[in-house]
Amino acid sequence: MKVVLASQNPHKLAEMQKILGTLGMEVLLERDVGVNVEVEETGTTFAENSLLKAQAVFDATHLATVADDSGLMVDALGGAPGVYSARYGGLHTDAERIALLLENMKDVPEEKRTAQFVCAVTCLLPDGRKIAVQGVCPGVILRAPRGEGGFGYDPVFYLPELGKTFAELAGGEKNRISHRGRALREFCRVYREVDRHDE
Repeated sequence: MKVVLASQNPHKLAEMQKILGTLGMEVLLERDVGVNVEVEETGTTFAENSLLKAQAVFDATHLATVADDSGLMVDALGGAPGVYSARYGGLHTDAERIALLLENMKDVPEEKRTAQFVCAVTCLLPDGRKIAVQGVCPGVILRAPRGEGGFGYDPVFYLPELGKTFAELAGGEKNRISHRGRALREFCRVYREVDRHDE
């Protein structure tokens, strides 16, 4: 089955394809089916924004569509930057957003620097079914970036059990434990359940 990813991001495509491919799904970018949908992310939760993106691309293509919305929630900042992770402080680069985050957390002691990456995935199918799941990866915010890989807040998101930041993980390792990886594996589980009930 062909599934359109509500994104133009080839990195996200590779991650989705690796996991959803196990369901026999061929994941395509919007441009592969001739659309480029701009969606205003007006939701107040990751789940709402994920649905907005999926619905817009589904309406444009009438094909099975999958969308995700994700971000960083820092406990000491009341869950910020949250759904505004990609536009935190109105800044344009990852480095600027990380600098703002660290500045806002400069007085937060080590034991209170807990955070989680959250990812909501929504899939809309042509038969009217909707599958919505969420994945969470807990961690700690460091006081300075570490590692060259990843993107966004990865260099300051530290996983105590691995002794590494997201930016220090190899791709496969990150897929295994990341919020998006967890959400996609939960999606696979739910999808197989739904399929089994339809037989």
